[in-house]
Amino acid sequence: MTDTRPEWEDKLNDYLAQAGLRATRQRRVIARAFFESEGHPNIDELYTRIRAEHPHIGQATVYRTLKLLVDSGLAEQSRFGDGTTRYEAAHVGDHHDHLICVDCGRIVEFRHDEIERLQDQIAAEHDFEVTDHKMVIYATCTKTRCPWKNAPAATRATAKG
Repeated sequence: MTDTRPEWEDKLNDYLAQAGLRATRQRRVIARAFFESEGHPNIDELYTRIRAEHPHIGQATVYRTLKLLVDSGLAEQSRFGDGTTRYEAAHVGDHHDHLICVDCGRIVEFRHDEIERLQDQIAAEHDFEVTDHKMVIYATCTKTRCPWKNAPAATRATAKG
């Protein structure tokens, strides 16, 4: 019989055991929902998804579990300037940057070898060696799928709260 558990589950269980914490059903439900989610959810978005099927799981439990995922190295957190912390699965060895629409908040991950090369070149010109970096480019969608394209700025600000 083959083991069909996802890789993250074994890593999380190992981390919890080393930390002296239990691998509870609630933690598994939250972690599964996180790893199956697309994009970069914040706590409220993930909680809303989980709450639909598991109303007994509280928002504080979601928060604590996401913190465990970050502490274990399975997730990364980022703040993209929208006032909320967003989470994504850790991409070990798979560096990428982000492009964010300032109108609708859509986030696109990208990798561009020339940008990476230029960053290393610029660092070297200033007697630095890049050890890590995060690039976030803020822009506006040019495709018609942006729900806020051509909307007045006051409307966008009101709708986004």
